[in-house]
This record gives sequence, structure tokens and C-alpha cells, in this order.
Amino acid sequence: MINVTKTYLPSLDEYNKHLKELWKTSYVTNDGPLVRKLEEKLKKYLGVKNLSVVSNGTLGLQIAIKVLNLRGEIITTPFSYVATTSSIVWENCKPVFVDINSKTLCIDVNKIEAAITGKTSAILAVHVYGNVCDVEKIDKIAKKYNLKVIYDAAHAFGVNYKGRSVLNYGDISVLSFHATKVFHTIEGGALVTSDGDSAKRIWFHRNFGHEGSARPDKFLGLGINAKMSELHAATGLCILPKMKNMIRKRKKLTERYDQLLSGCASKMPKTVQGATSNYGYYPVLFESEAQLLKIVKYLNANSIFPRRYFYPSLNTLSYVKYNSCPISEDISRKVLCLPLYYELRIEDVGLIAKLILAKL
Repeated sequence: MINVTKTYLPSLDEYNKHLKELWKTSYVTNDGPLVRKLEEKLKKYLGVKNLSVVSNGTLGLQIAIKVLNLRGEIITTPFSYVATTSSIVWENCKPVFVDINSKTLCIDVNKIEAAITGKTSAILAVHVYGNVCDVEKIDKIAKKYNLKVIYDAAHAFGVNYKGRSVLNYGDISVLSFHATKVFHTIEGGALVTSDGDSAKRIWFHRNFGHEGSARPDKFLGLGINAKMSELHAATGLCILPKMKNMIRKRKKLTERYDQLLSGCASKMPKTVQGATSNYGYYPVLFESEAQLLKIVKYLNANSIFPRRYFYPSLNTLSYVKYNSCPISEDISRKVLCLPLYYELRIEDVGLIAKLILAKL
């Protein structure tokens, strides 16, 4: 059986080295030494100034909204995982959907200004499949209208744009370290910011509002429990040194897909010029939903399980106000992510491509 993804796990011997230290100290949570070590290594690897790990990326988005004191309307994309929208709603803000660019599948920056009102407080954009948003245009719009910018960078681990980490754009970028991601801690995430004050606020927001271990009785403000455990951090410490090799393998698999599917009716979204890729996903856009469903049925019959990612378009969710986003609604019905993970074999890619071509 070939699923859309398969979680990479380090060897038990490697993981147990960290567990032995934990069992000696009984220090398993509350900003422990492994969490701090992981944060430092991630800052160096990613090339960012301030990074705080959290228990998952969804809480990371909620904390980002809280840290920036956002109210009212937040302009966002309808083409993303549901957590992008639900985080806005959960924090009592209103998502205002702007349609996407049909080539990159990221938010269409040329449509953002028309959606801005006196109630708009921020733009929450997504680097879809790790494909970089038009960060320069978004930055200009945000400065013009005095708006904050959050990037949902769940798919953008290790992605650079014009020679520096894409995480350095905007006020806060939020990563996901879920088990399905290129880099993971089984469950987890991180917030990245260049602003020192925001970094401090992120730190206490994730830990009930506590000032710190030296003053456990002093609270700097409202907080929540979004701490990462030492056991999750240990997973990340085992995986991080392997990232270059893992991304190299993903690139080879992606190039093989490209080679085998280049002549068919399907197509990939365009990669932004000047941006690198972490090869986290292999989305294919079919001519129609009927064609996609036929392909999915045939692949499933052969024990291959791709995923409709992202579907449905988030502007159609029952708990948000609908506004028409025809490009997102159309693409969400026709896009399919094919299996792509470190342990996938080149011959598996050949089989998947052969089956798809047989039904086109």
C-alpha cells in the first residue's frame, strides 16, 4: 500500500539516546534542555533570528493572531488546509477571502486591496505547497494600509527566496512540524519573527502567560499551554541532521514524476522565480473533477492512495461567510497530491505515473 505520505522515523537506537537522558533527569516538559537545543539548531539551519517551538502549528497561528493583537477582519486565502481559516475564526476574527493566482495557487496579490476595509487588521497568506507568495507586493500593501502580515508557512520549511529564508518576511511566520511534513517532531510547530518584542510575547503566550521559570508567580499576560514536550523535541533533533539528504531524495522523486508526466494533460503549479523548493508535495491539476475522481478510483484499486489536498475551498465552509472565489473553488475540485515521501522508491513513482497515464 502506497499512501500520499509516510512519516520518517529515526532509528530506535538514536532516539533512545535522548530518552536515556530524559529518564535520568525526569525533565520531560516546561521548556526543557532538548526544546532549547532544538530551537537553537533550527534557528541556525533556517537562518532566522527568533524562533519558538510550540505543540502544533494551529496553536502557532492562534498565538500569532494574539501576539499581534488582531481584531476585526483578516484577509486570507481560501486555498489552504482548514486550520488557516479555523484559527482566524477561533480567535474571534472574521476571515475575508481573496481568490488565488491560478499559476502559483497562492493568494492573488492583485485582488487584496479591493478587499481592504476600515475593519481590516491583517493579511494571513499561505505559502501553498511551499510555493512562495508574492511577499514583496504583500509587504508594500501592508505598509500602505498599516496592516500586520502573518505567513502560514506550514509547507515552507527550509524554503529560501532570493537568497534568504522566506520565514524572514512578514511580522510572524508559522511552521508546522506535524508528522506529514518534510521536517517533523510528530506533533509540533514554530513561530518565527524578526521583532524582539513579538518574540518575547510569543514566549509567554505559549506558556500560560508565565514570565519564566525564575518568576513562576508572575504573569505577563494571557497565555495558553502550547509548549512542546522533550519527547517531541528529541524526534526533531534526530531528524534535523538528515534534512539535506531527505530533501535531495525528494527532489529525485519529483524530477522523475516531472519526466514521466510531462506529456500528459495534467500540470503542476508554477514555482516562483528566485525561490527554492523543499519538494514537500507533488500536486497535479487535472482537466476536470470527473477526471480526478476516475484517477483516484483507479489508483485506490491498485492500493495507491493520493489525497485531494486542498479540498474543499475554504470559503465554502459552513461557519464562514461565503464570498465567491471561482479560481480556488475550481482548482480545489481538480487538484490531487500524489504520493511523495523519503522512503518512496523510484519504481513506485513509475508505477503511479503509468496508472495515471492509462486513465487519461
